[in-house]
Amino acid sequence: MFLFKKNLSLTAFCLFSYALNAQEQPKDSVKQIEEVLISGVRAKDKSPITFTNVSKAQIAPRNLGQDIPILLNYLPSVVTTTDAGAGVGYTYMRVRGSDGSRINVTLNGVPFNDSESQGTYFVNLPDFASSLESIQLQRGVGTSTSGAGAFGASLNLQTRTSQANGYAEIANSAGSFGTRKHTLAFGTGLHNNFEMNARISKIDSDGYIDRASSNLFGYYFDANYITKNTIIKAIAFGGKEKTYQAWNGLEDEEKLRNDRTYNSVGQYTDANGNTQFYGNEIDNYGQNHFQLHWNQKLAAKWQSNIALHYTSGKGYFEQYREDETFADYYLPDFGANTTTDLVRKRWLDNDFFGTTFSLNYKTEKTDVIIGGAANKYQGKHFGEVVWTQFYVPTDNKYYDNFGNKNDVNFYAKASQQVWKFNFFLDLQYRMVFYQANSTKFADVNDTFRFFNPKIGANFQINQHNQMYWFAGIANKEPRRDDYENGAVKPERLLDYELGWKYATSKTKINVNTFFMQYENQLVATGALNDVGSPIFENSGKSYRFGLEIESAIKPLKWLTVAPNLTLSANKNKDFYFQRDGVLTNLGNTNIAYSPNIIVGNNITFTPVNDLQISFLTKFVGEQYMGNIDAEKSVLADYTTSDFNITYELKINKGIKSIVFSGMVNNVFDRVYESNGYFYTYDDTWSGPETTTIEGVGYYPQAGINFLAGINLKF
Repeated sequence: MFLFKKNLSLTAFCLFSYALNAQEQPKDSVKQIEEVLISGVRAKDKSPITFTNVSKAQIAPRNLGQDIPILLNYLPSVVTTTDAGAGVGYTYMRVRGSDGSRINVTLNGVPFNDSESQGTYFVNLPDFASSLESIQLQRGVGTSTSGAGAFGASLNLQTRTSQANGYAEIANSAGSFGTRKHTLAFGTGLHNNFEMNARISKIDSDGYIDRASSNLFGYYFDANYITKNTIIKAIAFGGKEKTYQAWNGLEDEEKLRNDRTYNSVGQYTDANGNTQFYGNEIDNYGQNHFQLHWNQKLAAKWQSNIALHYTSGKGYFEQYREDETFADYYLPDFGANTTTDLVRKRWLDNDFFGTTFSLNYKTEKTDVIIGGAANKYQGKHFGEVVWTQFYVPTDNKYYDNFGNKNDVNFYAKASQQVWKFNFFLDLQYRMVFYQANSTKFADVNDTFRFFNPKIGANFQINQHNQMYWFAGIANKEPRRDDYENGAVKPERLLDYELGWKYATSKTKINVNTFFMQYENQLVATGALNDVGSPIFENSGKSYRFGLEIESAIKPLKWLTVAPNLTLSANKNKDFYFQRDGVLTNLGNTNIAYSPNIIVGNNITFTPVNDLQISFLTKFVGEQYMGNIDAEKSVLADYTTSDFNITYELKINKGIKSIVFSGMVNNVFDRVYESNGYFYTYDDTWSGPETTTIEGVGYYPQAGINFLAGINLKF
């Protein structure tokens, strides 16, 4: 640690010296590079899209080590959870009841969702928030984008824009559960049309849950060339994570009351009958991203953008398994022993590469973008046994499968100002070609062709009021896990949005209603597979209907209040379930993991310059963890509150400033579970009739805990 800190200080000093020589560049160049990477996927102020923007200034006060989903917890319709219970490691978010595999995520317009699972794993990009310029969360279908279909939301992340002046930062934070974060970042500023930015980060945490530790390393680097008409941006970022698994949750109600941090993952019984825990029951994965963006101003009204990207990922999770059969792993028996305890690794080795491109024509009243993307994914799935209690196998792969996916899309977007109306049209044609094999499903060779049209209009009533309406269609292909579970129908969503926006210098209010009508929606059953991932099933017809209110009110110069509210009904229509051996139509049932009410609030005080104090509160209503409205499947409502304080001490003598930050999470020490699972099975052994048995599990979250940090800015 001493060597790490010493190197940080030395590097910062050198970079600071270099930064003093950086030449300031025109602000229009800085603004231009911001528009380059996001114009194809982001909604604009007059777009008839429901969205929320989050700036780097809003992210910074709470960026003390927790992951991006947790930092977005207080946005409208957002529900977050974490396996380890404290916001570090594997973290997840749902928007309007839709999980991460249904939220399209792009990084500078490049798809981030895993092509096969369609999930997003920010644990692979530790401290990525420290390299972000802004975030836009579009709720609903949103604008056309690349990658997985948006069935609940789109999350567009933009990395740092060009910085006119050089800088260097050393940030360190620490807190509960052994959590600590160390970050070094610097930028040269624009100098003779060139600029570089870089960051390295180290995050460690023991986790709230027993043994749910995280050991994370992240990095970011970009190099920019900027002239009046040309911008070329090369970016490399990624990370390495090693986390102890905590995906089992808690099924034991007594432990839930008295031993909430208990983690059964890695548990086994030794030869003497004692309970032990395997020390290396870990997830170990590394991911590296490379992007090259070229923006060219062709004429006063024309601009082109092309990006090339490549992502490599490789890693495994390791498991201790009791009483496994040798034959299931294609291993020879050991004498008379046909079963054994063993350790296995299940690997994923994948590559993802392709291009995104667009041509933009823009005048004062007309904005037209024609673009698309072509991406290829190649994934290898294989497992190996690395130890048995009787012998150590060599070169043993007990399965060796693949998944290859090509994804091509073209779109045309146009907005036209006519009087007080801004009309919007967005047409996308997407083709997906998927080939895969597995020991759990027959070989796949599927082709999907989707047409995703969107239309809407924005009406500027007066200086402060505008209204918008939107209708859009989205289609989505099944995931690899869906093939394993027999849910192979593509999904279709028709989304209607109607909204009102009010804005003055002191008040902003956005109110919208939405009606999302699904066909063959893949809804979570509540059950998990053998590696802790949710199992989904096609529900036939279903819908989500709701009201969202988002506001920011500044009644006093030093006070801002920003409450938001979501009220919704989320229903499966004519849902069938086999209960006690009889297939029954349950009628309309609640969609799993879709609370009817979500409330957030952020009260921020700035009593003096450079001091900010925030009190944040989140309420999530009760939700069902299954689709059959079983009383046992109810996840109770909960309320949490966080306290955040930051103070920037201006120095301007070698060090520009020192920022002190503090975060107290769950201030009132609420006992709650933000996630869980629900499963059923047919008991045919207890009697002559089939009986449906129900079971549940929960993911406890941490009580009161804190984080504190110091950021030195040069």
